[in-house]
Amino acid sequence: MTSARQPASTTATTSSAQPAQREGPHLPGDSGMWVFVLGDLVIFSVYFVIFMIHRNREADLFLVSQHHLNPTIAAANTLVLVTSSWFIARGVQAARTGDHARALRLAIATIGCGLLFILLKAIEWALEISRGLTLPSNDFFMFYYMLTGVHLVHVVMGLVIMGVVIRELRVPRLRRVSVVETGATYWHMVDLLWIVIFALVYVMR
Repeated sequence: MTSARQPASTTATTSSAQPAQREGPHLPGDSGMWVFVLGDLVIFSVYFVIFMIHRNREADLFLVSQHHLNPTIAAANTLVLVTSSWFIARGVQAARTGDHARALRLAIATIGCGLLFILLKAIEWALEISRGLTLPSNDFFMFYYMLTGVHLVHVVMGLVIMGVVIRELRVPRLRRVSVVETGATYWHMVDLLWIVIFALVYVMR
């Protein structure tokens, strides 16, 4: 009887020692963040539609005003954000495999890209303002400063969230993969929004 019961006990012990694994596909990160991201995307979509309506009404004004922007800085900022998304995506992969040191380095690199984005945006704004191109100049610049300004606020919020991710990775008793995934979800949204803004404001003719 003892030998018959022992395998069941051993199996139970082994089973309880193993971490629970998620079976099948799952939504990465916190569901609340996904609700926020989807809501934010809807709001920005409304902004983009309004921008397009005004652009169609004042096509010549928007086209002339667009030529005063600096597409080189904007393209550099696009590259910076795309790179930052690659960093945090690799960071999530590292966190999932338990390589927290690498995940931490990649999260720090993501913050570095975010700070570089802010610096380049500040330089771009300074150049526009020095030429007298401010928010009240015309409808195009009203949208330009509004869209890029609201997006910049999201970048700052993203840096705060990435700071939480870095704290999570630095504290051994924490290191929850879900927190890293949540931070990555928000950061990817910031990147996606900028790509759309870049296409609408700087590229589309």
